[in-house]
Amino acid sequence: MSLSRWANGCAEDLLAPLGNRWAHVQAVAEQASRIAPAVLPADEREILIAAAWLHDIGYAPSLATTGLHPLDGARHLEALGVDRRLCCLVAHHSGATFEAEERGYAAELAAFEREDSPVMDALVYADMTTGPAGQRLTFEARIAEILERYPRGHPVHRAISRSRPTLAAAVERTARQLAGVG
Repeated sequence: MSLSRWANGCAEDLLAPLGNRWAHVQAVAEQASRIAPAVLPADEREILIAAAWLHDIGYAPSLATTGLHPLDGARHLEALGVDRRLCCLVAHHSGATFEAEERGYAAELAAFEREDSPVMDALVYADMTTGPAGQRLTFEARIAEILERYPRGHPVHRAISRSRPTLAAAVERTARQLAGVG
């Protein structure tokens, strides 16, 4: 079985009961599958798609221990013996470092290496152009939606506000590749 098929099944088992969260994950994986051929060499596409399926598994009630879903998801994958790089992509997706700082889990998240690469950029792009119910959104609309969903003092609101330039740069790098300019 391919890594992405396994990841799909794992994510479905954990997230299907969560309604919109599952719809979001399915759409992020679809977006990753759509963009992968245009932005990544063939040997990098499978890990991107697997990470897209698994990026939000830390929201599963059975895994949520810290409240920092990237960390909870990465720890679960690590406990399963999943490829280290995949664990790290899940751990650091979409500005997780900023949220870890806001929640007091920076040291715990740092146990997973942070990757700056076209794969991470594509994962951020897929997540940050997909709304909470799976709808396609612009990056700006996605940021606005997150900021509206979480009150100003919430760690996610603060983290997204701080990580916005970093996320925008990742989305822009991928968009440039998609447009054939990068």
